[in-house]
Formats: sequence, C-alpha cells, structure tokens
Amino acid sequence: MIVSELFRSLQGEGKNQGRPCTFIRLVGCNLRCAWCDTSYAYEGGVEMSVAEVLDHVWLQNGKYISITGGEPLLWADEVFELLKRFAVHDYQVEIETNGTIDFREMQPYASICMDVKCPSSGEESDLSLLRHITPRDSVKFVVADETDLHYACAVIDRFEIRGEVFISPVEGSDYRAIAEYIVREDLPVRFQVQLHKVLGVR
Repeated sequence: MIVSELFRSLQGEGKNQGRPCTFIRLVGCNLRCAWCDTSYAYEGGVEMSVAEVLDHVWLQNGKYISITGGEPLLWADEVFELLKRFAVHDYQVEIETNGTIDFREMQPYASICMDVKCPSSGEESDLSLLRHITPRDSVKFVVADETDLHYACAVIDRFEIRGEVFISPVEGSDYRAIAEYIVREDLPVRFQVQLHKVLGVR
C-alpha cells in the first residue's frame, strides 16, 4: 500500500473527537471533492508493506487508530489485513470512507465513519450503504450552505441511520448560519467543527 503520512495527533472530528490518535493516511481517492482539504493525498506517498505499517504503529503510544485518506478502501486487501492484526492486540480502529466502496467486510474489526457527499462537493456517495451503518458506526455530512443542509435532511429522512450523525461546516462557510439551521429544524445530529483546525494541528 502507499502511505501519505503516518502520525500522532488528536482526532479532530467524529465520535472520537479530542482523543489521542494514530493516523494512517493512505494515498489515492476515487473522488475529487471541490473543498477537499487532503488533496495532497491524491498521489505521492511512500510504499509500505502491512508489516512496515504495523512496525511503525507498534512504536507509537496509544491504542486508537484512524485509517483515512484519500479513500482508504481503495487499498481494501491491505486494510483488511491490518485490521485483523490490530484486532489481535486490542486496538480500536476507525475507518473514514467517502461511502462509495462497500465496507461491510471491515465492520467486524473497525467502526466506520461514512462521509456522505453533499451537492457542494460536486460528488456523490452510494446512499444504499447507509443501510449497513450500525450503532457502532457514524455518518458525517460536510456542508457549505443551505442547499447542502436540505440535502442532508432529505437523506436523514429517507434512511434509518443507526449510527450517530454529524454535520460539519466546510472551512470558511457560515458556521453560525449552519448551527442556527440545525437548531431551528431540530435536526437529529451533532454540529461539529474540525478541532484540529481550531488548534492548528494536522
């Protein structure tokens, strides 16, 4: 697999926001979201074997891991092997995915955070995957404007999402307006800004 970066930081978003975390960011993505903040992971990186990634992680302090990208499930075989190895050592793993690749094989070993693409992204997720979200998983909508919020509402109304749902504003959008919309419509979501950007860390 090709790794863009492997580092320790705080989890900046999702249900584990604020927790110390080891991030494994893999190279490559099958989407090109208009506001992507990790476009540097589209290409480049360093080729590493599963064993090399594991050796690096073993040296870190901490049992919580986020596998992200890019789109990490483009490397499904390698990710699956990592997950099985992590499970033996009682690591807690979360996979951040754009919701275009079936993640069910991974669920016995990791929680899923499915990032449902809204209109402002210029891309689409496979909404049929939402039926496979469990209470252990989560769903995130990154929104830029009211059109995105209407879309998120329509998806939430249409699908019974069993995991926790987050709405996160695109950096530079009107955070207050988005928060006010959530309150006014009493959406069954949690509003969340990206903690790592507030702190100025990756």
